[in-house]
Amino acid sequence: MTKVKTTDQIKELTEKLLSLAGVNAEIEVVEKEEDTFEVNLSTPDETGLLIGFRGENINAIQTVLGIMLKGVTGEWFRIIVNVGDYRQKQEEKLKELANISADRAIETNEPQPIYNLNASQRRVVHMHLAERGDVLSESQGEEPERYLVVKSK
Repeated sequence: MTKVKTTDQIKELTEKLLSLAGVNAEIEVVEKEEDTFEVNLSTPDETGLLIGFRGENINAIQTVLGIMLKGVTGEWFRIIVNVGDYRQKQEEKLKELANISADRAIETNEPQPIYNLNASQRRVVHMHLAERGDVLSESQGEEPERYLVVKSK
């Protein structure tokens, strides 16, 4: 299947989903990497509605689009939905939290747990801390109580 066709299908499905929700937004679909697409939504009036409390709506839209696309193509693709610059702001906050936890782990020489992160947020923290080299990070526990621990090397 061509990526252009997949991009067009994602845009059509997003239009259909937003139409059903009564939301008017501009939609841009960009291929990020192999089997990963970013859906950028911009709307002057309904940004908060699309994002939802702590990103619940944006994550739900992302999940539903992935399921809808699987139904149409028969293949799984990673869909990342972004409204405005919400994802970038969240990523910066997570990196700041990761650095604070890493610095504290080094300073105290004690493991620093970080709670209340979903899987994609834990991934951002792991990837960021992997670049540092002076700390290790690992996820512990089982969902929904899974958490991340930052340790000094």
